Amino acid sequence: MKRVFILMPLLIVAISLSSFDTYKPASETDVYPQLVPSNLEIGNALKQALQLGTAKSADQLSAVNGFFGNAAVKILFPPEAQKVEKTLRSMGMNKLCDNVILSLNRAAEDAAKDAKPIFIDAIKKMSLQDVSGILLGQQDAATQYFKKTTSTALAVKFKPTIQASLDKVGATKYYGTAAGEYNKLPFVKHLNPDITDYATQKTIDGLFVEIAQEELKIRQNLPTARSTSLLQKVFSFADSKKGN
Repeated sequence: MKRVFILMPLLIVAISLSSFDTYKPASETDVYPQLVPSNLEIGNALKQALQLGTAKSADQLSAVNGFFGNAAVKILFPPEAQKVEKTLRSMGMNKLCDNVILSLNRAAEDAAKDAKPIFIDAIKKMSLQDVSGILLGQQDAATQYFKKTTSTALAVKFKPTIQASLDKVGATKYYGTAAGEYNKLPFVKHLNPDITDYATQKTIDGLFVEIAQEELKIRQNLPTARSTSLLQKVFSFADSKKGN
């Protein structure tokens, strides 16, 4: 037993010296080895990230002032009606114009909550090629994918809701009144009093603005965006591939 106790320190010293002789500076990949995710992990992580991002976007925009209080997506008079707004305001009809803008945004907030199932369906239908293209693609690759695959479905889903909401909050009435007042003026090009299609498209545009912001957060490795170990693993792998 004494012989063992004497030999153990000598063995430790020998191992230490041997390690020192063969020491090589550790690279970052040695210290933090890059774990290559499987195709299943890549698919699950991307879908998880997109579900979180689209749900958050829809929730934010469907809240009170989600559109009206957000300068990036706030809906104003249509471009062809901005002259109308200016003319009406010059005639003292500020309240009418303000009501049009507020009601348009309230209608958009009302419709945005219906976006989640459409985005989830698009995510479920993603192919492996779609997943790879988004993961290793441009900063807005996911946003562009959603524009391509959901715009038509969103328009079909949103339009009845927008129409009902415009009626409910008075936008149809306010805008119709504004258009009617403007159309009474001599020598002006008459304005279409129907604003439903415009409000529907602006609601969809606003959603994609928010989704693009959420996508960018994930790609920029913000801790609040890469919120699970799977997201961290897969997107760290994607970062390393882009860096090569």
